[in-house]
Amino acid sequence: MTAATPGPVDSTDAIRLALRSWPEVESYLQGCRGVIIPLGSTEQHGPTGAIGTDALTAEAVALEVGRRTGVLVTPAQAFGMAEHHLSFAGTMSLQPATLLAVLHDLVLSLGRHGFERVFVINGHGGNIATAKAAFAQAHGTATTRNLPVAPQLRCRLANWFMAGPVMRQARDLYGDKEGHHATPSEIAVTLAVEPSLQSKQRPLPDPAPAGPIHGPDDFRRRHPDGRMGSHPSLATAQHGDALLETAATALSEDLRTFLGES
Repeated sequence: MTAATPGPVDSTDAIRLALRSWPEVESYLQGCRGVIIPLGSTEQHGPTGAIGTDALTAEAVALEVGRRTGVLVTPAQAFGMAEHHLSFAGTMSLQPATLLAVLHDLVLSLGRHGFERVFVINGHGGNIATAKAAFAQAHGTATTRNLPVAPQLRCRLANWFMAGPVMRQARDLYGDKEGHHATPSEIAVTLAVEPSLQSKQRPLPDPAPAGPIHGPDDFRRRHPDGRMGSHPSLATAQHGDALLETAATALSEDLRTFLGES
């Protein structure tokens, strides 16, 4: 039984799994079998960007999608596959096998309770391949363990920064100065959700152009300040509010479609 989305709520507190009791979750599952996991990373984002950018943005989008749809949102998984950023202080990375195991176990935990649709809102490109592998493995494990939910279990990765409307908006705002890492679009969302970061913004020189990298030391050599072709000083909190609106609108529609699939 995959129910339709329960409908919008007034506050994000109402859809935060961390604030629910287990009887409340059991009751929720009588009407909806969907859940949202925000997935981010803890890694450098240039000389002015917050190390928690990918987790902050994923959680902000997830909570707004949850508010609009009424679907529960788990605590954010703030650590991702960021091995290539380890030459910059503060980066904390999981190896691909570790992240795969974490996501595999989280999906199975949710499936055990009867969740049928796991919608992962991701904020970090380095997580994509591993997350998809984790979903495939979780499906196989659910089947071999004969979990009742196995035939209905579905997982979907939604990369908020790659949603078509978001990419078009970022291009309109920043053109080729969007770049590929520590982008003004993602920094803008952090400025909107965490105003204390606005004081860290300052003009920056032109960044090193984006290109191939071969490990963390090579990344630091080619991109000494951590940016890849991006100009995050163009970001504003107002841009962040608009981008968050665009991302939440696009992903809410994706989630509704996902919940309704057979």
